[in-house]
Amino acid sequence: MSSLFFYGTLCHVPLLEAVLDAEPGGLDARLRPAVLRGHRVSWVRNEAYPMIAQEEGHDTRGLLLDTVTEDEEDFLNYYEGAFSYHLSEVLVDTGNGRETALCFYPMSADQEAGADWVLGDWERVWGEMAVGAARDVMARRARYDAETATALRPFMMARHWARIMARQNAGPATRRYAPGAGDVTIHDRFDGYRGFFELSEFNFDHRRFDGGRSPRVTREAFLAFDAALVLPYDPKTDHILLIEQLRFGPMWRDDPCPWVFEPIAGLVDAGEDPADTARREAEEEAGLILGPLEPMVRVYASPGYSTEFFHCFLGLADLSEFTASASGLDSEHEDIRSHVMSFDDAMALVKSGEINAGPLIMMLYWLAAERGRLRAAS
Repeated sequence: MSSLFFYGTLCHVPLLEAVLDAEPGGLDARLRPAVLRGHRVSWVRNEAYPMIAQEEGHDTRGLLLDTVTEDEEDFLNYYEGAFSYHLSEVLVDTGNGRETALCFYPMSADQEAGADWVLGDWERVWGEMAVGAARDVMARRARYDAETATALRPFMMARHWARIMARQNAGPATRRYAPGAGDVTIHDRFDGYRGFFELSEFNFDHRRFDGGRSPRVTREAFLAFDAALVLPYDPKTDHILLIEQLRFGPMWRDDPCPWVFEPIAGLVDAGEDPADTARREAEEEAGLILGPLEPMVRVYASPGYSTEFFHCFLGLADLSEFTASASGLDSEHEDIRSHVMSFDDAMALVKSGEINAGPLIMMLYWLAAERGRLRAAS
């Protein structure tokens, strides 16, 4: 059994516990502070994780985990392996003198160093998301290799960012029921499908409106993501921009025409403001630079079974010179066609049923209510 020295995100003990499937506090007796001399830890420029490099005059403080088992080493290799790290021997100073330990050291030097790494700064922004994502990634060990799981990690982070946003931006409860502690109790959660999406099976009970308690019931929930949706609108010409693409829901419903008109949309990345997502997606999906954004609504897509949540915006834009074309990211296998049409033409497509995506119809009706104000101000 060997000792492992950690210098970066795994110094956040809850994250280390998540990777090793340890109970809270279960590693405390095996953790010691240690110092790696002649090394500097810095942020990777424009990224949310650190890098380490030899640099005289710098010391790196970290944690030493003793008596690491083969299974624990396998877990850590799975978690770190696809990031081009390998285990190397280092000498660290501890309270008992200098000791040999293993350390995940980068195999390449192609990362650009930024400012000095500060664990507390990372914990405040990324800690909770990283712990949740680590549990999600490690739960996929039997299904995916390390490289595939690493590619999924940003999406797992985004799912936990959605949970944070849900707590921070919950709507008011002035007419609906305002729950208290214990009003909903989840008793068991069972293993379900875990891929890009998750299907979670669980049983729970809840407080009823009559003051009693419901029976314990079993249900399933589809764990999706938060998305930002934006409807580009030119108030001077009274035109909007829509995108069209093949959608799998209609396809698997046996809809003979599964190509769908939609607003521009994309998943909200971990730590990202949904408004920034809207601007980014407008460039990626339509090559369009948006002007001012107006918040429309924030809604659950289908709260009966899904966590999917939409942050909807109107994006003011000059569409007078816009040339419609096919676009989308090849890396995401997107095949998107954009359309510029008058507001009246769009509403005619709603009436005929050719526009049949609920979020787009909702956003068009929002625009119908605000159109006079927007056109008067243009």
